[in-house]
Amino acid sequence: MRIVVDAFGSDDCPGPDVEGAVLAAREWGDEIILVGPEDRTRQELAKHDTTGLNIRVVHAPEVLTMEDHSGQVKEKEDSSIRVGMRMVKQGEADAFVSAGNTIAVLSSAIFDLRRIRGIRRPALATRYPVGFQPVLLLDIGATADPKPEYLLQFAQMGAIYAEKVMGISNPRVGLLANGEEEEKGTMVLRDTFKVFKESALNFVGNVEPKEVTKGEADVVVTDGFTGNIMVKTTEAVAAFLGRLVKREFLGSTLGKVGLVLMIPGLVLALPGLLCLWPFLKRIFKRLDYAEYGGALLLGVDGVAIVGHGRSNAKAIKSAIRQGREAAAGQFIEAIKAGLDERRAATNSD
Repeated sequence: MRIVVDAFGSDDCPGPDVEGAVLAAREWGDEIILVGPEDRTRQELAKHDTTGLNIRVVHAPEVLTMEDHSGQVKEKEDSSIRVGMRMVKQGEADAFVSAGNTIAVLSSAIFDLRRIRGIRRPALATRYPVGFQPVLLLDIGATADPKPEYLLQFAQMGAIYAEKVMGISNPRVGLLANGEEEEKGTMVLRDTFKVFKESALNFVGNVEPKEVTKGEADVVVTDGFTGNIMVKTTEAVAAFLGRLVKREFLGSTLGKVGLVLMIPGLVLALPGLLCLWPFLKRIFKRLDYAEYGGALLLGVDGVAIVGHGRSNAKAIKSAIRQGREAAAGQFIEAIKAGLDERRAATNSD
């Protein structure tokens, strides 16, 4: 694989971006292409042992910041995001990864990769972590006010991804709502329910957040505003629980005394704790945002992954893994083929 990484995307760039790229190159042996101001990128790369790794640097003199809007994205043609996107478009790379400004990445994807023919709006998709089986959630931030026909395309693209990349046969598609009944939700949701019901999707109806965590749908579709709030709320609750445990145990004298008194018992219980550690490790891994890396931008003619601004090196590595999985699954080609089949079926009718 040839993966382009925006070296100046994350809030703490270029440190995590470059380190994550090095970790990925070491793990999978791919060609990693770091894009950004060359001198600063090479200076950061020199901090790591890159012996035997296939990493190269492509110069991009400009950087898009979190303050830049879509107009500025269009003007900064030599920014790291736009240079990287063009490399994918021109066939010089298989996927692009950035932890930069979501609007900038989205705008650049539309300017440089272009939308897939027939797709009205792009969507951001992520694997929702709170559940016992993989669930693809989209949109989580690309299109805040979609029409029913846009949501139908999101569902179709999500189902293709679930099948081709996640390995789920005939994925179940659910519509995120505040109730299971058909008449629940906004007018857009009600109209979308009817559109989904009449489609060829394996539609299982409305799903509430509790059904999402139970895995009652493989693909869950919503608008970008609701999806973004849902993901951020989940992350906030997970972080809050960690702070709560720490505060309750260490925030009072009684809690500290209790911990001290537990030490002899913990020593005796050490063999049991060691046996439980693999299970606890899997739980921590499931709740760690860095394991998921970022969100896949669906609907544009190329593989693009958008990571958190606060991404650490592990998150960048995970985002690169997402990019290589999507490219290996020939996801873009699958979407195009699926849309062509739908158009052919519509014309025949």
